[in-house]
Amino acid sequence: MDPQHNPVRGKQIYEGKAKRVYETDSPGHVIFEYKDDATAYNGQKHEVFQGKGVLNNALSSHFFTLLANQGIENHFVRTLSEREQLVRAVQIVPLEVVVRNRAAGSMSKKLGIEEGTELRCTVLELCYKRDELGDPVIGIHHAVAIGLGSYAEIEWMERSAREVNMVLSGIFDSIGIELIDFKLEFGRLPDEQGRLVLADEISPDTCRLWDRKTGERLDKDRFRRDLAPLLDGYREILGRLTQTAGGTT
Repeated sequence: MDPQHNPVRGKQIYEGKAKRVYETDSPGHVIFEYKDDATAYNGQKHEVFQGKGVLNNALSSHFFTLLANQGIENHFVRTLSEREQLVRAVQIVPLEVVVRNRAAGSMSKKLGIEEGTELRCTVLELCYKRDELGDPVIGIHHAVAIGLGSYAEIEWMERSAREVNMVLSGIFDSIGIELIDFKLEFGRLPDEQGRLVLADEISPDTCRLWDRKTGERLDKDRFRRDLAPLLDGYREILGRLTQTAGGTT
């Protein structure tokens, strides 16, 4: 694709909880438009926060750019506007890889472990993306058995998730934030024999992020649990990133 080409947005082809996806006149590319909606508990809780989409677009674009600079291939191409980014079109694998550095959220609830407890190792979970089933945690054998991917593909996704964890943990540590856990999605490039790349988004919607000094939660848990104004946390993260050396978005 010509890097100078300004893609024309075509018809909407998908709408999710946080984004709309549009066709473009650039083969193999689509446009993500970030919405202001916040949802939790598989859509049972929903609210609109003016400006949330602008913040998530800036943050996700920033993280994908930094990951690409570290050799982690992903679908991101470039930012187009406050709310839009150009990405490579992929077929999303209906499997989330959840990376847990400390106990929190559903892990704490299911296992009776206090939130914030240090873990003896980083935990990787595979979650089957099915809202009606509550995105259940499954094993690699389940994933292969129902056709979500091969053993080699899923092992590759897990290795990539560990690499992403190393890079993101370093980024957040440099601005006084601890990456507690996060989820990743991957997609297959349709024109390259289904080769996998990192996809979707990386933002405070998909990560748990705690201030290292105060323990304040700066992520979507502010909305999930009615803790504090949602966007104040997102703005705090973006502000710290832009103040660090080379931290432009």
